[in-house]
Amino acid sequence: MKILFSYFVPSGGVETMNRLRCHALRRAGIECHLLYSRDGAGRQNIKDIPLFITDRDDELSTIIHANQYDIIVTICDHLMLRRLRGLGYQGKLIYEAQGLGSMEQAGITLSNAVPYIRQYASGAITHETPHLMGLFNSYLSDFPRFYVQNIVDTELFRYRPTGMAQFIEQPIVAWIGRIERNKNWRLFLQIGSVLLYRYPKLQLWMFEDANIYEEEERGQFEGVVRRLALVNHLIVRSNVPHAEMPHYLSSISDSGGMLISTSNVESFGYAAAEAISCRCPVLSTDSEGIRSSIIHNVTGKFFHAGTPNDAAYEAIELIENKTLRERIQAQGEQYIRTTYSADRYIADFHNIMRTLCAI
Repeated sequence: MKILFSYFVPSGGVETMNRLRCHALRRAGIECHLLYSRDGAGRQNIKDIPLFITDRDDELSTIIHANQYDIIVTICDHLMLRRLRGLGYQGKLIYEAQGLGSMEQAGITLSNAVPYIRQYASGAITHETPHLMGLFNSYLSDFPRFYVQNIVDTELFRYRPTGMAQFIEQPIVAWIGRIERNKNWRLFLQIGSVLLYRYPKLQLWMFEDANIYEEEERGQFEGVVRRLALVNHLIVRSNVPHAEMPHYLSSISDSGGMLISTSNVESFGYAAAEAISCRCPVLSTDSEGIRSSIIHNVTGKFFHAGTPNDAAYEAIELIENKTLRERIQAQGEQYIRTTYSADRYIADFHNIMRTLCAI
């Protein structure tokens, strides 16, 4: 059995998901390859998986005919379905929805994709996120559709003592994302500004992919940082190798701080799940995808979107209520380990293949 996963660029949660499921499915005797249309910073994380980066039809044709894939999964790219059929691919094609932005954007994208899915694909997959499941049930009610949980690498993403506990007087509050509207980076900076009144030595860490952003948002970023007087408190890191993130998340945990997720919509939220797995508490907007990892005051905390004062109130409790903090850390770590296991994903994917008569 041989599978190809195809996406636009190796970056963010999709790059993480593709890499982890390739490793997991390999354990089950399934060979997996990766195809990206464009190069990206996430390429540095891909070490031992056959990788192709091309958008040329002649090269795509060579790849698919040389490897004779049983299944090709095209992620968020409905045009690739038609393209692969036009290049002569006769195997099973699966369309997968990951992310797709805001609920409105997701609806528009999927409505445009449906004719291609019906004509060229054998099935469709999405994560167990209510708005994506709702769209699938609405647009593809009579079509083979599957809902699967993602994988979190809890062996890599686990807490490691860092010695940061001695700096508890200056907690680190972090953010992971891209400089774009949906990730709502402004709200994170506003929350940091409010927290500085209580913690004058507060550190703000932002992790981003500097290669992917919205031009208008990037142009406004530095101005917002200066206006909120955050220049001396903010450190921005770009394209940190995935394997190094557990160290940073453990450092944030030891500092007494947290990760704050400010996205308007997340289909899953890998950053939050990986942080929780490292015992780094997460405070988040109440986004659908994040609900699969966060139960308020059990595995993490929510705050009302768009209200930095409300977020600061929850953040202060997470920093200063040690009993609650420790309980959330322990419960969250265990929850991620049991919910997002590789074994569960392997079983889910086997079920998909059986249903589609691929094995």
